[in-house]
Formats: sequence, C-alpha cells, structure tokens
Amino acid sequence: MKIFWKAFLASLLAIVVASVLLLFLLIGMISAITSFKDQSVSIKSQTLLVIKLDGRIVERKSNNPFEDLEIPGIKMSNTVGLNQILSGIEKAKTDEHIRGIYLELSEITAGFATIEEIRNALKDFKRSGKFIYSYSDMISQKAYYLATVSDSLILNPMGMFDFRGLNAEHTFFKKAFDKFGIEMQVVRGKNNKFKSAVEPYLFDKMSDANREQTSIYLKSIWNHVLKGISEQRKIAVDSLNIYADGVMTFQKADKALKNRFFDNLKYKDQVLSDFRKLAHLGENDEIPIVSIGEYDKVPKTYETGGLAKDRIAVVYAFGEIDSGSDGPYEIDSKEVSKGIREARTDTAVKAIVLRVNSPGGSAYGSEVIWREVMLAQKAKPVIVSMGDYAASGGYYIACGADAILASQTTITGSIGVFGTIPNLSGLLSDKIGITFDNVSTNEHSDMPSMTRKMTPFERNLMQSYVESTYDTFITHVATGRNKTSGYVDSIGQGRVWSGENARLNGLVDEFGGLNDALKLAASKAHIKQYRIKELPKQKDTFEELMKSFSTKLQNSVLQSKLGDSFHLWEQFSREAHANGIYTRMPYNLEIN
Repeated sequence: MKIFWKAFLASLLAIVVASVLLLFLLIGMISAITSFKDQSVSIKSQTLLVIKLDGRIVERKSNNPFEDLEIPGIKMSNTVGLNQILSGIEKAKTDEHIRGIYLELSEITAGFATIEEIRNALKDFKRSGKFIYSYSDMISQKAYYLATVSDSLILNPMGMFDFRGLNAEHTFFKKAFDKFGIEMQVVRGKNNKFKSAVEPYLFDKMSDANREQTSIYLKSIWNHVLKGISEQRKIAVDSLNIYADGVMTFQKADKALKNRFFDNLKYKDQVLSDFRKLAHLGENDEIPIVSIGEYDKVPKTYETGGLAKDRIAVVYAFGEIDSGSDGPYEIDSKEVSKGIREARTDTAVKAIVLRVNSPGGSAYGSEVIWREVMLAQKAKPVIVSMGDYAASGGYYIACGADAILASQTTITGSIGVFGTIPNLSGLLSDKIGITFDNVSTNEHSDMPSMTRKMTPFERNLMQSYVESTYDTFITHVATGRNKTSGYVDSIGQGRVWSGENARLNGLVDEFGGLNDALKLAASKAHIKQYRIKELPKQKDTFEELMKSFSTKLQNSVLQSKLGDSFHLWEQFSREAHANGIYTRMPYNLEIN
C-alpha cells in the first residue's frame, strides 16, 4: 500500500507540473504571437504592395492571433478585413516607399459589392500616378472584374480565363429532410410570395416567383459588371455577352488576348522582369514586396483628422443576426446595440456609420438593433453603408437611418417574415425508434414541440404572429423611408433587389461604399477633421482564442475533407436547427 501511495502521489505531482508547464507554454505562445502581430513593419523604397485575395474577406478581422494558424495537413484559409484592404490602398497612395500595386488574383470568395469597393479604391489609387499591375495563371470572373482597373493586365500563356456569365444556384433540402424523416413546418406571411428563404424546406426547385426575382437582380448585377469591364477594356457590352455565350473559360489564352481582355501573355519570370524595370532595379536584384496584411502593421504617416477630437463611429454588423454563435463574424444583437448606444452617448462621436453586411436572421434581434438605430438617429446623423448583403433583417436594422448607401451589386430588400418549427418525430420514432409521451396542465403546454406536428390552432397562432411581425417590419420601413405602408408592401413581400433596383424603388438613397458613407456622415455632422472609432469593441485576445479555437479546428478539418462541398454541410446543419421567427433572405445561394 505504501508503494501504491508513493506511485500515486508521484503521478499526481507529474500531472500538476505538466499542466502548469503547458499553461505557461500556452501563455507564452499567445504572448509571442500577439507581440508578433503587434510589431511594426518597415519597408524599403520601391516596394510593391501585393494584394492577393484568395482567402476570406470579412468587414473587420478579429483579434484572434490563432485565426490563421497553419496546422500541418490541414488547409487553413487566410482572413483579411475589408477595412485593412481599403486602409492599405489609401495609405499606399501617399507612401513614398510604395512604387505600385501588384494584383495576384485567381478566385475571390467575396460578393460583388465588396469587390466594387476594392475596385473603386484602386481607381482612386491610380490618381497618385503609381501603377497597378495584374498577373494571373487562372482568373475567375469576379477577380477579372477587379483586375480590369490595372494599367497592365497579364495572363499566363497557358492560363485559364473564366468568362461565361453569372449563375445563381439555390440549395434545397426537401429531399434530404424527407429521407431523414424531418418535416420543416413553415409559416410565412400570406402575401410574402417572394420570401423564398423557406423554399429549401418545401420544394426541390425554385418557385416561379423566386425564379423571377433572381433573374431580375442577377441581370442587374451582370449588366453593371459588363459596363465596368467595357469602360476599362474598351470592349462593347454586346460583344462581351457574345464572348460569355461562347464560354471563354475553355478557350485558349491567345483568344482572350485577341479579344482585348488582356494586354499581354507572359510567364512569371517575364512578369518579375517587368517589376524590376518598373522599380528601377537590376536584373538580379531582389524585388521588395509587402502583403496587404503586413502593410497593415506599417505605421501611418498621417491619419484623417490627425489629432482631431471629433470622431465618426463605424459600427459593424456583419453576419447572420443572433445565429446562436458569438463568433466575430456573426451579429450578436446585444453587442451591436451596445456599440450603437456607446456611439450615441459619446460626445466626441459626431456621426455614426452603420456598416451592414447581413442576410438577416432573428426578427427579435433585428428589432433590438433597429430600436438603437432610431434612438441614435434622433441624437446625431446615422448613415448606413451596405456591403454584399443588407437584406431582410439586414434591411430591418438599416431602414431607420438618415441615409442608406449601397453598391449597385448589393443584395438587399427581402422585406418579409417567416417562422419554422421542425417536426423530428419521423426521424426519432420511425428511423431511430425513440418515442415520447408527456403530461401537461393545459392544452398547449408543450408548444412549440419538435416531437410532433403542429395542431391547426397552433399553426393559426403562429400565422397571426408572423403577420403581425411583417406589419411591424413594413411600418418601420415606411416611417424610415418616408413611404406609405402600402407602397412598402408592394415592393416587399420578401422580394430581393439589387442595389441598383433598390435605388430606383426608394430603398436606397445613393451608390457608394464605406468611404463614401464616412464623407456623407462628416458632411451631415458639419465636420472636416475627424478620427474613426470602430465598434463594437472586439473581445479580449485570450477570450476570443479560447472560444473560437476548437470551432476553428473542427471546421478546418471538415473543410479539408469536404473541399468545395463544405458550404453545403454548413447550410444543411443550419437549416436542420432552424426554429423560430426570422427576417432572413434566401442567402443559401452561390453567385459565380
């Protein structure tokens, strides 16, 4: 027994010591990574700013130091903030060390509105007299649209150029749910014929109304893209459509060159030679480069407003509203509301820009944020800047602002409401063999239940609640946009619009991005010099790390195994857990 206790205590001591050492090691790793991320980067003269957008583009990157941690055997995508990109391009305009910008583009996962903002920033950069050089060995339609602002647009002689028009693909889960024995009980507004967010539960293809609205906003986006390409490449829009119909994707690179899509065909060594000439370097000299992420750490030589006391708050609302996740790329209505409230009560903040990039989500969460927007709008100017999406709940939280700015390619509108309660009895009872029984004090004590079908009384009750929520939604929009409720209903009913369509029907005031919204906010606040205050405040680095590391690892493993099909898993998982009242657009679609 004495020997046992000695061995036990020795083992216990070893576990304690090992735990302490691991804790110190973890803290050391976090400190090292954090200090590394905070280090300033100095750059040489004649440096090329390299913009490579093959990772995820978010509105504002989180402060999690392990977000882009590379794990052996697992492909992790890099994440960059749109605010970093726009700030970097603006800073490079006046940075004497930056000789020009090198766009190394292939595929871009962001939406067209995000690309539009980057494209406009690059067009503004060209006013400095510095060059923009683009090179690709394979380039998608989105990436090409961005690259057309370049002074030199180069493709590899054996490269692939994707140009075939836009396609919007909706994902439907009805057959999968049927196989699993899941019945999604759906209630939507009686007039919400365009509210197609519920169609994946009900059908295996698009309804006529959904096909109509998708066709309208898709053509609007495509026509805007063609116009932009035509202006830069001097190719008629009619000719561009003919080339798209002929599918340039599987044509040889020299045909794309002949049709003026590119300036030249070159190999990478020839491109590097061009860079050396542009930077006035010798034939064998190393080309100094800096990535957009590294350049973010370069100290600014100036800041808009310098030491000005006045501030404009940028409040980020990015992701699905109250999705159940408290990650940095989902909207927690409490946190966003807190950010708006802080901006409203801060006397140094003279105006607020609410940056919305959201397909919507919880109706309650949308109402909570809307209330804070209305309170803020009474105290100081509130301008909404729309990103790729500002639809359904995303429009709900925007409608009370003084002005709404969007890109022509923003997906917005979708003013409608629906509710879902999954009935899992088929899965649990018929497929698995699990049954349920209960005792209640009242007739509907177990409502809502996911283990049985709704009764007619319960469905009527839920229908009434959905109709009431829709009435509230269109009333908010009518008040905020100075329209009648009847007019809002006529352009609502769940219908999705492009930013260009939305400006015509009065849902949007002006075209422009985040920088344009800041200028408008400053004008309405009657200030010229200001600094930017970003809200909501980001979580502490250590807290963010602890919360997100396991999820990041799990998703990365799944992504490495599923590849391009990973988004289908995300959608199926989300839809299978759908339960409640939503103002959300049918954003389970891919536009490519």
